[in-house]
Amino acid sequence: MARYISTSPFSAVSCASAVTSTLRDHGFLRRVSSLHDGVLDCLFPRICVGCGKIGDYICARCAANLPVLDGPLCPRCGQPQASGILCPPCAAKLSPVSSIRSVFRFEGVVRNAVYELKYHNVRAIAPTLATYLTEYARQREVVADVIVPVPLHPQRQRRRGYNQSELLARALAQSLDAPVSINSLKRTGGQASQARTRSMTERLRNVADAFTCTDASFSDKRILLIDDVCTTGATLEACAVALRSAGASDVLGLTVAREV
Repeated sequence: MARYISTSPFSAVSCASAVTSTLRDHGFLRRVSSLHDGVLDCLFPRICVGCGKIGDYICARCAANLPVLDGPLCPRCGQPQASGILCPPCAAKLSPVSSIRSVFRFEGVVRNAVYELKYHNVRAIAPTLATYLTEYARQREVVADVIVPVPLHPQRQRRRGYNQSELLARALAQSLDAPVSINSLKRTGGQASQARTRSMTERLRNVADAFTCTDASFSDKRILLIDDVCTTGATLEACAVALRSAGASDVLGLTVAREV
């Protein structure tokens, strides 16, 4: 079977998922009780984003070869660091984020999966990716009082129709039986996509004062901040500034993948 390559918004994965998502969004599937998940999978099968095999969004063979981001890592930013101590950039500054961790390197099958979720409307893949976040959090005994997704700018979310980080956060919270806060952290600036900014300086400028949080319930709470991809950590740090301003005692960042 030909290898699946995510290059078009009209890929088999996105087309099948778009139809399924539309049916679900309009309540059709809830009203037609005779349609079982097995029947739905036959009509709109899940296709592996790595190899094109029908059955799962990430098949067992591709899952066994995912690019796990192993240590040693900088204890704060999560970048590979041979010594396992603070990397020079982190050692030279204070950060509002206690630590940032990512499950995978942003490459290969993981990159395909994130692109399908983020740009091709394959919202149904979010629980699959959230499963890896759940396993990571449990294995490392991540402790948090509230799970918070990195918000999109309202205009961007209206254009996309959803916030991929919110989908991940909701699925993670359900698996961990933990509270999730969706609207407490808001994005009021930095509308330009971080993916289109090249340098660290541009990324920092784009998200400076871009987030606000006035939720008094966050006082003395440990926040687990969820995003799809971490590139430089600028977005997570900007979010953490707002969360700390609202009284959060600690902010941890967790993402599906990291550019390294």
